[in-house]
Amino acid sequence: MATLIRSKISNKLSNAASSVSNKSQAKVSGMFARMGFQAATDEEALGFVACDDLDYDHRQGLQMDILKTDEVDGGVCDELAQDKPKITAWEAGWNVTNAIQGMFVLGLPYAILHGGYLGLFLIIFAAVVCCYTGKILIACLYEENEDGELVRVRDSYVDIANACCAPRFPSLGGHVVNVAQIIELVMTCILYVVVSGNLMYNSFPNTPVSQKSWAIIATAALLPCAFLKNLKAVSKFSLLCTLAHFVINVLVIAYCLSRARDWAWDKVKFYIDVKKFPISIGIIVFSYTSQIFLPSLEGNMQKPSEFHCMMNWTHIAACILKGLFALVAYLTWADATKEVITDNLPSTIRAVVNLFLVSKALLSYPLPFFAAVEVLEKSFFQDGGRAFSRTATAVTDA
Repeated sequence: MATLIRSKISNKLSNAASSVSNKSQAKVSGMFARMGFQAATDEEALGFVACDDLDYDHRQGLQMDILKTDEVDGGVCDELAQDKPKITAWEAGWNVTNAIQGMFVLGLPYAILHGGYLGLFLIIFAAVVCCYTGKILIACLYEENEDGELVRVRDSYVDIANACCAPRFPSLGGHVVNVAQIIELVMTCILYVVVSGNLMYNSFPNTPVSQKSWAIIATAALLPCAFLKNLKAVSKFSLLCTLAHFVINVLVIAYCLSRARDWAWDKVKFYIDVKKFPISIGIIVFSYTSQIFLPSLEGNMQKPSEFHCMMNWTHIAACILKGLFALVAYLTWADATKEVITDNLPSTIRAVVNLFLVSKALLSYPLPFFAAVEVLEKSFFQDGGRAFSRTATAVTDA
């Protein structure tokens, strides 16, 4: 009997408790409904939790896809950088020699005419200054890290100019330097084409071909330069250019040595003509211009630590050859020395030398052309490598 009474009492209490909880839940739901919300049941709560889990998994999947894509893009860029062949110190030296043993070497005897022994000293002094400035310009591309090691943080003179003008004009210096580089390189390319046409026209004056036509022929011969992809290929042309220059020096110096008895040592002056000496300065200094190519050459070297040694030897060799060529040629013709020394040569030797000069001009063209294209690519196609890597990735995935 007592057990029956206790069971009835417990049933009533449980029913009362459940009714109270239902009423309270109904009141809470009504309150949230009046506020614009709806109370969630246990099933709805579980549904929200499941949605949150799915959303989290989806976000994690997207992040992993992005990381994989970046890794693939970075891998493609690394592969492209590794596939790009580096040049040795010798190949870099051929390119520097190509730049500092250019066509203006033929005007050095004329510089001695107006500068005398001071002109010879200027040939040596200009070599020292240009070699030193080339080194310090490359040093500006590097900064020390926390461990005191030099790290290349800049790629071009544009970056150096931007770093110098960073406080007030962060991009003005870069734009000015960039325009100057493009003008110099493009004008150099045009110069080689014009010189080639002029030399061919003077070598074959009896042919019914005008100077403009020869220039067009030279341009057509230079069109394959558009397919040059790296400095290693350009270095081969620079080597051939150096060989052509060596042949020209041998021919001219050999002819001058054949007339050594008539050398006019007394014509070499210790004093200068102030009005005409600037001509000598312009010819000599301009014949050493290689700085514009140095960042690209140093950045593509297998061992950048050999850059200083390469600069020293190329400028020493250029200084010796230029001084010897200028002095011997001037001693041969003295006051009759013309602006371009080949004009003093006999017609037979002049024709042969002019042909080698044309070869030298055409073989000199790839270096400034490649540098000009590289500057234009960096100026107008900064994201070209990134776009290419994405395209390559898409093709690979397909």
